[in-house]
Parts: sequence; C-alpha cells; structure tokens
Amino acid sequence: MPNFIRTSMDTRGMRFAVVVARFNEMITDRLLEGALGALGDHDVAEEDIDVARVPGSFELGTVAMQMARSERYSAIICIGAVIRGETAHFDYVSKVAAEGVGRIGPETGVPAIFGVLTTDTVEQAMVRSATPGSNRGADAANAAIEMANLRRSLSDA
Repeated sequence: MPNFIRTSMDTRGMRFAVVVARFNEMITDRLLEGALGALGDHDVAEEDIDVARVPGSFELGTVAMQMARSERYSAIICIGAVIRGETAHFDYVSKVAAEGVGRIGPETGVPAIFGVLTTDTVEQAMVRSATPGSNRGADAANAAIEMANLRRSLSDA
C-alpha cells in the first residue's frame, strides 16, 4: 500500500500574501473579499496577511515573485479578472498572467495560486466572484492553505 502524504488546513505559524489586480476592480474586490474571508475562516490573523495591489493581471507575476523570494510567506494568492473583449488583448494578458504566476512555485518553492478569472463576459465573472458559494477568491485561499500545509509536510518528511 502506498504512503499517502496527508495535508491539513492548519494555518498556525503561517503568513499569506495576496496580490490583487486593480483592473476590473468591481470583480477583483469581490474575489479579495472571498479570499480574506476564507483565510479568516481558517484562523489566519489579519496581521499575517499582506495585500499588494497591482495595476492589472499582467503585473501579478512580477510582484508575487518578489514576495515569494522574500521568504516571508507560506503561500501567495494571485487575484485578477481578465474579461474577453473585441481584440486579442485578452489572450496576451491571460497568457502572461498564467505564465508569471506559474513560474513562482518551481523557482522559489513557495506555492503561488492562480486566482485569476478568465471569462468571456462580465456576467460570468460576477457569478464566479459571488459570495458566498462560488467565490473563486475563497477557492484560491483554500488552495493556498492546502499547498502551504503540503509543503510543510514534505519539509518535515
């Protein structure tokens, strides 16, 4: 029988960073609210959460990488909303955001969670940022806690 590495949602001794895009702020503020609520639900103290705002989803990876390299955080939560328009801009921003956030974990060892909505319409983004129930910011925070715990479990093994 294989040895399953278990994780938990224990946040004792952990610090989290949240990097939030200002572009599409009507959506990203709701995602941030969901993320902060989920962290609070798991007993993360407000003083153990740092929030950095960036202009848009394109810039998430740059700031999140710097935060990860500081070695102050158990995980980084990246929040943004890219909504398809009439030009190819959606494709460029989505790609850079995903690649930027995706590099952080492998390069630093700090889990970086991609909490960026990529939707066709504002309505779709509103549904995915609704609280309670379908808030993807809360989902991203829960994933960050789980990954931080898994990382800790692997370090202890």
